[in-house]
Amino acid sequence: MTLPAPSGSGQTAAPAARFGRRRLLPYLLVLPGVAWLFVFFGVPLAQLAAASLYDPDGSLSTGYAMSWAFGNYPDVLRAYWPQFLRSFGYAGLALVLALLLGYPLAYTIARKAGRWKNLLLVCVVAPMFTSFLVRTLAWKTILSDNGALVGLLRDVHLLAPDGRLLATPFAVVLGLTYNFLPFLVLPLYASLERLDHRLLEAAGDLYASGAQTFRRVTLPLSRPGLVAGMLLFFIPASGDYLNAELLGTPTEYMIGNVIDSAFLVRLDYPQGAALSFLLLAAILAVIFGHLRRVGAGEVP
Repeated sequence: MTLPAPSGSGQTAAPAARFGRRRLLPYLLVLPGVAWLFVFFGVPLAQLAAASLYDPDGSLSTGYAMSWAFGNYPDVLRAYWPQFLRSFGYAGLALVLALLLGYPLAYTIARKAGRWKNLLLVCVVAPMFTSFLVRTLAWKTILSDNGALVGLLRDVHLLAPDGRLLATPFAVVLGLTYNFLPFLVLPLYASLERLDHRLLEAAGDLYASGAQTFRRVTLPLSRPGLVAGMLLFFIPASGDYLNAELLGTPTEYMIGNVIDSAFLVRLDYPQGAALSFLLLAAILAVIFGHLRRVGAGEVP
């Protein structure tokens, strides 16, 4: 004789099933993004890793053999360590210059612009609507030897009669600063715009000067946007090659120029892939070192 099921068992199973589906929903929503990253980032990255271990004596015409040539990494590092140092040096100088320009700009837009805030934000973002190549070529024209800027600097004796701005490290750093400045300003603006004005008023009520208020209230509270902006600026700047290509000479080439030449000019795929992975490892080391120093919780 079969006993009848308890009358509440069906009602209990239905909420349990709904709860199970609700728990799976976030994973289902993120699945397309994960699949996209796997196909268009993970797979090419794995292929690049394999290419970095190809036999360095092979060629595109004869084919490359997988020889697990881990020696490719120390070889390219010995050959191109000056370009690595130059890349991070230029990116670091550009970051300092961007901070000197970007922090006052972001603060002015967030705290002082009033009804002009939206217009100033558009002015910051508007250059991004133009091609990166076109913007860099525009700076090549501005800094040219026959340009108005160089002529003015020569007239006021800030530049020697035969001095120049183009094809110098200054031009490369200036190009990096200009092209990536919005990546620093926008996170900073978002952090400063959320800052509670009452905290600044409280600092004034406690007889803090403007400099003390900035150092002990504004700067610490804007640190999340500052850290995020610095990372968003430094990462693409250190791997850039177009500014050094158009605004510099081979003596100013960065590691991105060497990678570009390895893949597209010399067709040396093992060398280009090994340099790419070393650059990736160096950037990750800088990121994790920076986050460890300032605290990962500072990044929004």
